[in-house]
Amino acid sequence: MSFGDPNNPYGQPQNQGQGQQPGYGYPQQAPQGVPPQQGGYGYPAAPPVSPYGGGGYPGAAMEMPGGVKAARVFLWITGAFNLLGGLAVIGLSFAVDELEQSSTSNADAELFADMGQGLLIGLGIFSLIFAVAGMVLAAKFRSGGNGVRIGSIVYASFAVLFSIFSLPLGIVSLTLGVLVIVFVAKADGAAWFNRNKQQY
Repeated sequence: MSFGDPNNPYGQPQNQGQGQQPGYGYPQQAPQGVPPQQGGYGYPAAPPVSPYGGGGYPGAAMEMPGGVKAARVFLWITGAFNLLGGLAVIGLSFAVDELEQSSTSNADAELFADMGQGLLIGLGIFSLIFAVAGMVLAAKFRSGGNGVRIGSIVYASFAVLFSIFSLPLGIVSLTLGVLVIVFVAKADGAAWFNRNKQQY
């Protein structure tokens, strides 16, 4: 009895009468020496999917969470404020001599004159160093590990502390510092900075 063209993929298979079922081109059992597959249709099972991107594949890039992105932007802004503030204080320090020689009775002018030029330059330099530290931390958010996370929390804590002493002008820095601490300390922030330890 003939079943038609043996090359016809829609025809009845030749081995139907021998008690074997069609396998649609995939082996029903793994060959000897090969471990059984976990997934369907002979393919291995996919690794577990990470909630922060990457899919659990080794070397796959994770996507930075939105809170961490916001914290990085806030660090750049805080650094820029400190940079501008440091330059302004250094610029004001050179006006101390003129303020001392003038006969004005402005309270701000007397305050700057009492502080002295050297102290103002020192504060300005400290503000510049603080600004550079914040910008370096923000630049390392993409590749940094848990040390960058801890450094960002410490930096933001000092920013909050310094902002309290400069209220009401420091309200922006105070708000940004608190938000950096919150966003970096959250679970998705910790997962982002510890991602290198999780990859295998």
